[in-house]
Amino acid sequence: MKQIKAFIHHVRSSTVVEALRDAGYKNITLLDVKGTLKPLNESEQDYSTDAGVVISEIRISLVCEDSQVNEVTGIIRKSGRIGPNISGWVYVSPVEQALPIGGPNN
Repeated sequence: MKQIKAFIHHVRSSTVVEALRDAGYKNITLLDVKGTLKPLNESEQDYSTDAGVVISEIRISLVCEDSQVNEVTGIIRKSGRIGPNISGWVYVSPVEQALPIGGPNN
């Protein structure tokens, strides 16, 4: 299994989530984060005393089977893109265990 984490512009989050859901991926986590992607315009910029100029980004996370990695990353890269420049980053990490919380066997 793999964990996919993508950092994208806020304005693309609903498009990415919709594309993933349309492809059958349901357990998607979204988290508002501050990051250093290139801002789309000045209204997207903010200032942090720790990091300087930052923007609001979304971190999308999900876990999938190894065989689904190319499909998931392809969906995110296609639907999260804005213009010709880099619009975010996708990271793929191994998942050693996935354990349920609750259920009949707990």
